[in-house]
Amino acid sequence: MTRATWQPRPDDAETLRRFFGKDGRLLTIPSKHVKKLVVLNQLAQAFEPGQVYPEREVNEILGRFHDDYAALRRYLYEEGFMMREGGRYWRAGGSVDT
Repeated sequence: MTRATWQPRPDDAETLRRFFGKDGRLLTIPSKHVKKLVVLNQLAQAFEPGQVYPEREVNEILGRFHDDYAALRRYLYEEGFMMREGGRYWRAGGSVDT
């Protein structure tokens, strides 16, 4: 599994406005890969780099954004935004504020 590196694009803000409600919840999971990556990068921001999370906590955090937290967890892993081992997860990619 490779780490997801993220280069912000000019239309990312519009994508985020389109897929996230005013309450911060994800309205729908994008089917277009590029838009899904924008959303996954945003979700990855909920996890602190260097911190290890048990699966239960990952589910709780992602559940704040969308009811299908299992799909979000799987997409974050498959796209390299998170890594996992032995039921523990950590952030492995995405943009980082400096």
